[in-house]
This record gives sequence, structure tokens and C-alpha cells, in this order.
Amino acid sequence: MTDAPEVLFVCVHNAGRSQMAAALLDHHAAGRVTVRSAGSAPAAEINPAVVEVMDEIGLDLSKEFPKPLSDEAVRGADVVVTMGCGDACPVYPGKRYLDWELPDPAGRDVDTVRGIRDRIDALVRGLLTDLVVS
Repeated sequence: MTDAPEVLFVCVHNAGRSQMAAALLDHHAAGRVTVRSAGSAPAAEINPAVVEVMDEIGLDLSKEFPKPLSDEAVRGADVVVTMGCGDACPVYPGKRYLDWELPDPAGRDVDTVRGIRDRIDALVRGLLTDLVVS
């Protein structure tokens, strides 16, 4: 058991936004937060543009893969951050939910995905500050 808060990032395919958010929070939290990600309809692989823009900042997603959303993952999380999964995300009483409206990087060029990454980074840093102060 750990006293570290657990955050679950959820998007539809778990191939872009939620993967970037999980990697960024894991990096910035440096062990102070347990981080997971999942998708309501996981893709076969992570978006190559996402892998590229994360590699630019030293975060390697090449060994990551899209994971299915499970009730257990939601039950285990203290905070669930959704990014476009809509009604596919289970809701449990007592959980803190955040919905981050971010464009889906699927089919976007690297410059656009880089901008999405930077927006996610800002949101993740704000969440981390909130979690470690709470």
C-alpha cells in the first residue's frame, strides 16, 4: 500500500492524449503519484507523432501500448481525468473527475501534436501542484 495518490488518464484510444498525460505526470511527479492510462476503445498502437513529440522532450513511449479501460482501474484511482471518452467512462461516487477538453492528435501533423503535448504538460503540472499540496 502507498499513500501516493493515483491518477487515471482516459481517452478513447489510449494512443495519444492519455499516454502523453500519463508520461508527463509520471515524469514530473518523480514517484509521488501513481499514474495509469487507459482507453474506452484502445487502438492497436500509440500514435507515431505522439511517440515522436514525447521523444523530443526525453520521454520514451516506444515500449508503451494502448490499454483497455476497466472498472478496477477506475475504482483504484483517486482522480480520473477524461479526455473525450464521453459516456464510455464509468463514474463512481467519491471519485474526483476532471474532464480536459483537448483535441485528438490522431491524423494531426507533428507541429499540432507538439502543441497538444504542451497544453497537456501545463494541465499536468497544475494537477500535480494540486495533488501534492492537498
